[in-house]
Amino acid sequence: MTQSPTSSPEMTSILEPIRRQLGFIPNLLDELKKNPAVLRTYLQGQQALASGMLSPREQQAVQLRVSVMNQCTYCQAAHRWLGKQVGLTGEEIQTIERGEVPPKDTDLAGVIHATSLLFERKGWLNPETLQMLERQGVSREKLYEIIAYIGLKTISNYINHVAHTPIDSQFTSSGSQV
Repeated sequence: MTQSPTSSPEMTSILEPIRRQLGFIPNLLDELKKNPAVLRTYLQGQQALASGMLSPREQQAVQLRVSVMNQCTYCQAAHRWLGKQVGLTGEEIQTIERGEVPPKDTDLAGVIHATSLLFERKGWLNPETLQMLERQGVSREKLYEIIAYIGLKTISNYINHVAHTPIDSQFTSSGSQV
């Protein structure tokens, strides 16, 4: 009898560090176990980008914005929760969820503006827009990182749409609401 890929020692070794870090395995990752290659792609992408140019606050804000634009309630709840853990305020989260750009004097304004433009225009940014974003502190290198997050979040957002992934209770507990 062959072992199911969802219960293999490999899956345990991949998911155990997440269980230790978060205290639970999010339902999305439990769903992704059905295709180990996609699970590895998603987690390795997240791990690689975690050490990128964007700050943890910017990373969570970008992922929240993409999840809003893709209408993924699961990932919105997850990034609301994770965002609070890295210092996003309730007001910042609500601003991002409303589709607005945070005030220009915050670290999030440029990256959220860039995320929205990249998503809406499918990456087609003209030279004037690129210059405007650069003046807002979003370099070409940061744009590429935002594009990578759009790709990764689209994977998880679409999988959640197909799977109707239930939102983890940890993401909806009273302490994580905005």
